[in-house]
Amino acid sequence: MISLNFGFGPLEAEFWRWVFLMTRIGAGLVAVPIFGGANVPAMVRVMAAAAIAALVANWTPAQAPAHLLSAAGFLAIAGEVLIGLTLGFVLQFAFAAPMIAAEIIGGGMGMSMASTVDPNSGTHSPALGQYFTVILTLIFLGLGAHLEWIALVVKSYAAFPPGQTWLGAGRFAAIAGFASDMLAAAVVMALPVTLVLLLVQVLAGVLSRSAPALNLFSLGLPAGIIGGFVALTLSAPMVADRMQDLTAQALAAAGKVLEK
Repeated sequence: MISLNFGFGPLEAEFWRWVFLMTRIGAGLVAVPIFGGANVPAMVRVMAAAAIAALVANWTPAQAPAHLLSAAGFLAIAGEVLIGLTLGFVLQFAFAAPMIAAEIIGGGMGMSMASTVDPNSGTHSPALGQYFTVILTLIFLGLGAHLEWIALVVKSYAAFPPGQTWLGAGRFAAIAGFASDMLAAAVVMALPVTLVLLLVQVLAGVLSRSAPALNLFSLGLPAGIIGGFVALTLSAPMVADRMQDLTAQALAAAGKVLEK
């Protein structure tokens, strides 16, 4: 067994307990949307994890392993990382659904070429995806869902005490099921605009057949873009309601991970 001891007694033991509690919280902040984005400095996440861990240390009886640098200690740390990443990764599914819907809508509008760099992931994403992501972020923060998620992280210490952090096959299957629900939600979100775009393309095709002199490409692309923007404007209230449901479903799925 290897233990760390610098001769400060109980104060040192409390310090290593605080550092150990930061592991689960820090892993969650890395995986969760918004806070885990590349545009959020690592120092901010460390400070947030330290502040939340200080509260957890006072509110819960969770203890660090007696020997952090032993095999049992490393297994306990890996379990903490697993719980934190799982609670954060569940919310990633909810934030991926609008991006999938944007890909479907952008393809129908002929705007697949209109892409920008996502500041969260550093990869290229459709412009409509950024629009949907901003709306979902505002709804997520406006409803206080980030505070609900932090409360779930604190509750996880009661559901999964350190050293008892294996999720089991049932919970992994539930997470996979939630991912399939988010795919269905993305299709539902894109369906109204896609139907309007389909009608526009059919109408453009009929006009092209009835008047061969018309150029289908010069007619269909502007009509698709205009029809898409009109459909997006009309469906904006529905999209906002769907994103509220996505937020609620994501928090519910994270809560199910903590159920016995």
